[in-house]
Amino acid sequence: MEAKPAGDRRVRRTRAALRAALVDLVLEKGFHAITVEEITERANVGRATFYAHYRDKEDLLVGIVRDLSEDRERLLPAVEQAQDRGFTGLPVLYVFQHAEQERPVYRVILRGEGDGRALREFTLIICAQAEKVFRTRAEQLGVTPRVPLDVVARAWTGELIGLLSWWVECDTGYTAEEITAHLRDLSVYGRVWATGLTPADAPGAVDLTRP
Repeated sequence: MEAKPAGDRRVRRTRAALRAALVDLVLEKGFHAITVEEITERANVGRATFYAHYRDKEDLLVGIVRDLSEDRERLLPAVEQAQDRGFTGLPVLYVFQHAEQERPVYRVILRGEGDGRALREFTLIICAQAEKVFRTRAEQLGVTPRVPLDVVARAWTGELIGLLSWWVECDTGYTAEEITAHLRDLSVYGRVWATGLTPADAPGAVDLTRP
């Protein structure tokens, strides 16, 4: 394996230090209350070094989201595996496992810090990846979607992010595996089934057994 240049390692360490400093300070004080000076002091780097990597603190926050999205083994990974084996919930499990390992980072993003820019970026990334998976699966199986896939992807993403936000903020008592299983069953069988009803029990359902 080719060794990474020392300069690359320094860049990664510097960016990691700045990201960690931002996350810590945001959780302590809120995004709008912190300054670049505080970030660089906490990260133990100079202002010039900061501006060599990021334009401002907003750019640093969005950079954190993009770093998460580039980690393909953690953020919606194994698309081919999921397609080959059916709807396993595996990609979702990796999202929750990653959030478990990086809980402070996810809290900052999912709270909408920085006027919600990072959350919007995160949502767009997840939505685009989800739509790609749904579209590829439909093409491989030769099926025609009953609902436009951009609508399906947006609805699925909203459900995932809502659940993920609650899970990282609260002591829910659910493991990553358990919450993934619940979300998978909800996606496969629907809300009527999830609440213990049958389709005939749903509000507005037509009773086909009556003449």
